[in-house]
Amino acid sequence: MNTTDYLLEVGHDDDIAIITARGSHTYRDLRAATDRIAHQLLALGVALGDRVGLLSANSLFWVAAYLGTMKIGAISVPFSTTLTPEELREAEAFVDCRALCLQKRYQVRMAEGLREDLPLLVDVEALSEVSSAEAGHIETVDVDVDQDATFMLTSGTTSRPKVVRVAHRNIQANTASIISYLSLTRADRMMVILPFFYCYGTSLLHTHLRVGGSLVLNNTFMYPETALNMIEEHACTGFAGVPSTYQTLLRNSSFPRRKLESLRLVQQAGGKLPAVVIKELMAALPDAEVFIMYGQTEATARLSYLPPTLLETKTASVGKGIPGVDLQVVNEDGEPVEPGEVGEIWARGDNITLGYYKAPELMEGKFVDGTLRTGDLATVDDDGFIYIVDRLADFIKSFGHRVSSQQVEDYVMEMPEVVAAAAIGIPDSTRGEAIQVYVVLAKGADLSADEILDHCRRRMATHMVPRDVFIVDGLPMNEQGKFRKSALREQAMKAATG
Repeated sequence: MNTTDYLLEVGHDDDIAIITARGSHTYRDLRAATDRIAHQLLALGVALGDRVGLLSANSLFWVAAYLGTMKIGAISVPFSTTLTPEELREAEAFVDCRALCLQKRYQVRMAEGLREDLPLLVDVEALSEVSSAEAGHIETVDVDVDQDATFMLTSGTTSRPKVVRVAHRNIQANTASIISYLSLTRADRMMVILPFFYCYGTSLLHTHLRVGGSLVLNNTFMYPETALNMIEEHACTGFAGVPSTYQTLLRNSSFPRRKLESLRLVQQAGGKLPAVVIKELMAALPDAEVFIMYGQTEATARLSYLPPTLLETKTASVGKGIPGVDLQVVNEDGEPVEPGEVGEIWARGDNITLGYYKAPELMEGKFVDGTLRTGDLATVDDDGFIYIVDRLADFIKSFGHRVSSQQVEDYVMEMPEVVAAAAIGIPDSTRGEAIQVYVVLAKGADLSADEILDHCRRRMATHMVPRDVFIVDGLPMNEQGKFRKSALREQAMKAATG
């Protein structure tokens, strides 16, 4: 089945699908908008397998353009709204778009990044009424489920983008699995602050459309109170975020003091949330189920989850593989590790994507015989639950010891005045690598770098104690809300060399 039909198969025409600050849109509205855009893409000459770019904030237009592109058998290529014109030009040229669906608000800013001969479908035109001859239903193109459905650009926590080929099979398998373990239904209404061009955000769209639920779109999370107000106003049942989301909400907003009684299900993925913050989240939402999850763009979205009933006993775990996914932690010989032994997470399942577009050098060692080698290092306990130690690239070699940057951050986050922390290693003649920690404090917090170091000395082994602590106003993030440690390392090296 074409993924567009799969996602819109059960939604009731009169039910609300999308809610924005400007109003609500039913499934009938969404189907009509999808057909209009599909018709106009066909008129532009877009054919089976062509790439169609998509540059827009979360909106009815984004959703309809995404669905309309896949409906005609073309490949949707969502671009980050944070790209510069030069980055857009390079990315668009790399994937060779046949057309670009563009939100008008970005047309002027991105003008220098747009090819003169690139056909544009601008939102104000794409969603306008069309003639009666053009307004009818567009038949969905049958596709092989292993055909590309979308290209997702991912940079992880680095600045180098990769284009992941996601097939129709991948989306449908991952969507069904997530719906299963979250027990989503037509009654669910998701508060969405994550951009749809990020696989985590797209998974929220996929799952809630598939069950006929609804999504409330908020594109201004830099003002978190707005999102909290919308949760209350629209009685949202679900919320999802990355670690920085919850650290901000719990330590720099009114979130802990609000009841938010409609919330029944909270999702966290996109990086490790410190155990102390997980406990704060549970305390703030005692009646909601909190799902700690793990995933990668290369796996469409999700790979594992921890049942909420185990949060008290296995707080730091990302759980086990989701339904349909075989997840293992293996040693250098590819054999399952013993409890406590560190190895790499490997994954198999129908959600494992086709790999990288035009990048065979990136495929080698990452996608091997249908297995995704994630590059994430982890341990398991006696019950087989997985505990991520760190990204392979983020380990720090201090005084001959391998130090997890995430563990250092966890200790710093024990201090309630700290909103966020990022640890890196830089070359040091004595230590091998010196640990530096960059810390963001809550508004009005009175905490010095020396006090943070004193806390670290009391809590950590000597080889884990940072050499330097820097209190900063903010940490560099990518568009997904993940801290970019590569940018911190570059900054530190420039400072060290003058």
